[in-house]
Amino acid sequence: MAVEEKVEMTTSEREIMRVVWTLGEATSKDIIDVLEAKKEWKPATAKTFIGRLVKKGFLLAEPEGNKYIYSAAISEEDSVKTAAHRLFDQICHKQAGKTIADMLSEAPLSHQDVELIQQVLNDKKKHAVDEVACNCVPGQCKCSTH
Repeated sequence: MAVEEKVEMTTSEREIMRVVWTLGEATSKDIIDVLEAKKEWKPATAKTFIGRLVKKGFLLAEPEGNKYIYSAAISEEDSVKTAAHRLFDQICHKQAGKTIADMLSEAPLSHQDVELIQQVLNDKKKHAVDEVACNCVPGQCKCSTH
């Protein structure tokens, strides 16, 4: 079941989610064991983030004996798409192309990734406009349209 991401996930919370997305289901011990090498969190810190994710609705907690089994309430793909949409909602539409280009220049990409991006760009090119309209209110960007 996918939930709409209404609140933002912090970087630390995303670390927890990446473990759950990878394992499918996990106990707090599973999560702590995976992140122990990467983070220097105490078990209580990880449990705090797990609790926040449950409260925010990103993690589902199913009791099993004296522990909980955690599973994701939102897929990693949906979470990434939501974060990307949020980013593009927060910037001037005229900056979208440059932002995407900057992201592409920074991202490690395989030949398959580049091919996929080229296909998307070829499709986008068919419907591209001469100029993207600004979506900001006056005083919110430096577009000459205001």
